[in-house]
Amino acid sequence: MRETVIVRENPARVDELVGSVPVTDPTGVDEVVRRADDAFREWSRIPVAERVATLRHAADAVSARLEELATLLARETGKPLADCHGEIGFAVTFLRWACDRAPAALASLEVDDDAGRLVVRRKPYGVVGCVTPWNAPIILAMLKLGPALVAGNTVVLKPAPLAPLTVTEITAMLPAAWVIHGGAETGRALVGHRLVRKVAFTGGEAAGREIAATAGAMITPSVLELGGNDPAVFLPDYTLTDADYERLVMASFATSGQVCMAAKRLYVPRARSAEFTEAYVAAAERVLVVGDPLDPEVTMGPVISATAASRIRALVATSVAVGGGRAVPLGRSAPGHDPGSGYFVTPQLVIGLDDHAPLVADEQFGPAVPLLVYDDEDEVLARANAGELGLGASVWSADEERAFALADRFEAGFVFVNTHNRTGMSLRAPFGGVKRSGYGREYGEEGLLEYVQSTVVHAPAAFRPGGGGMAAGAYPG
Repeated sequence: MRETVIVRENPARVDELVGSVPVTDPTGVDEVVRRADDAFREWSRIPVAERVATLRHAADAVSARLEELATLLARETGKPLADCHGEIGFAVTFLRWACDRAPAALASLEVDDDAGRLVVRRKPYGVVGCVTPWNAPIILAMLKLGPALVAGNTVVLKPAPLAPLTVTEITAMLPAAWVIHGGAETGRALVGHRLVRKVAFTGGEAAGREIAATAGAMITPSVLELGGNDPAVFLPDYTLTDADYERLVMASFATSGQVCMAAKRLYVPRARSAEFTEAYVAAAERVLVVGDPLDPEVTMGPVISATAASRIRALVATSVAVGGGRAVPLGRSAPGHDPGSGYFVTPQLVIGLDDHAPLVADEQFGPAVPLLVYDDEDEVLARANAGELGLGASVWSADEERAFALADRFEAGFVFVNTHNRTGMSLRAPFGGVKRSGYGREYGEEGLLEYVQSTVVHAPAAFRPGGGGMAAGAYPG
């Protein structure tokens, strides 16, 4: 029997129901996409300056409800309240940034010279179908909504069933955007709809393969940001303060490690591994506080579901049993915290594993990170580049030139220097993967241009009045 409602529980207090949304069946998807297609005719004709003004008003509306929305996000995802404030605030910042940059980035190119007259327009696609994940549901939706809408597209968004509530509230405040809900069937109906002209997806590889295949069958262009197994390589000359170690710990354990660009493999020179381990464990004791996300002292909440918790525990246990490693518990619990109240997993640093251990070879997407030792630069580079994922990486060194030189040899779409994860992001820097971590880019001007297509009007000089013509079938000079 098909479910008609998605009910979302609080992963920190599983007996607490946070809210529900109706499932959109394929017929409902068709109705919403047709509505978005009709609205595209009007929205795309509005001058970009007016679209920008409307979207700025929407950004203000979201900001005005920040406290309420952050609390809802914490309750449905298990992310600490401060993190939820940060995510929604950053999404608003990104929307405003897109509004600032769009008029110049999307401007037409017009040339009238001795070669002729050339006009290149950047035009919206039409209806953009977006499928987004649960781990950062607001910013990962806004990375698609903002550029698509400011460019003149309309958007139909399908968020993950594990985090449908806050993103629905925020999308309702945006013009020319609709939300539908459901699982794989709803997603297929959206991505495969003949009126969807562009697809944008962030999520895991298995779902990405299906979305790419469905979009490909319709010859619909797509942007895919998939998973990562990001290495963080510490060169022998690295110097880290206590604050640097604290930032590094959060690069792996923010959102309970459920971040595509988290630092997921730590490579340290063999001679410095004991020193590194001691400093890392001490930093985690200072900054990792596990408990209820609404507690202002908490910095790490539960993972998203019982399935996720079981998978992560099994991944660590198997890696230790097979690879001979040792799991070191990290951080501390908030006073009065009951780990049995939700899907809590103890954060762990796992040492002594080889590169074949599942925790190293696979993307763990949870609060466990392996510490690996190496002996020389070429060796660690080969190990860091192993595998088919290539989203992010980082290099840590006291010599910036040396770090940049090594970074250029990584098989990754984005390499951080002396930081990792969101502290290393920039609105101006395009982000995306190589290899099986996806294609297309978000952020930066490239991220804006993903949602327009170039159309050209050209009058060669030879065929303008007095141009003299050209022989039939001739190639241009």
